[in-house]
Amino acid sequence: MSVPLIEVCVDSAEGLAAAIDGGADRIELCAALALGGLTPSPGLMSLAARAPVPVHAMIRPREGDFVYSAAEIGQMVADIAAVRQAGLAGVVFGACRPDGMLDQEVLASLVAASTGLDLTLHRAFDLAPDKDAALELAIDLGFSRVLTSGGATTAVAGALTLARLLELAAGRICIMPGSGISATTVGILRQLPLREIHASCATAISVNPTAVSLGFSGPMRRQTDRVALQALRAALAD
Repeated sequence: MSVPLIEVCVDSAEGLAAAIDGGADRIELCAALALGGLTPSPGLMSLAARAPVPVHAMIRPREGDFVYSAAEIGQMVADIAAVRQAGLAGVVFGACRPDGMLDQEVLASLVAASTGLDLTLHRAFDLAPDKDAALELAIDLGFSRVLTSGGATTAVAGALTLARLLELAAGRICIMPGSGISATTVGILRQLPLREIHASCATAISVNPTAVSLGFSGPMRRQTDRVALQALRAALAD
């Protein structure tokens, strides 16, 4: 079985450098990974445009759910234009209705704004109560892949659902597992016919206590680690 492509999510210049140095095959560029990832800044996009691997930018205007107002959708369309102007390869987004199902109308408008860019449907997919129908909609809309944990807290916990989604997809779209994947957990997923996986490969870094006391940060932050990425690649190759 071939080694799956490894996409690494990063939210800083340091994380970007570590992912590239560690051998990431693709970068998911974000801000605020502690919140699940938000749209990165123009400066970080400009820096990432010089990366030697494809970079896909998260398009998510705020934390919380994925039910968006008209103003937020307009903001997302403008952010997609900024990604194209920066010269990045793709975008990552999702949108839901209040019941959790994918919002076909909103997604279609974002897809139309993304012509020429590679498309990833993010873990908004995991909120869908009918994942089979959500998968068919993602295929119909033209997404290249779905980032999903199988609706569970981690991809390992959602392995049975991931297996069913892979079977249902039948090569029509890439099912890319994500959430909690590391060198120590990925072995459980190796029995699945995976083409791509998604991971942060992050380690915890302590924060200046004064910055914590002033409310600028929690006591620890996480950052992509080159060694953790290399360990993940080695585990996938076993």
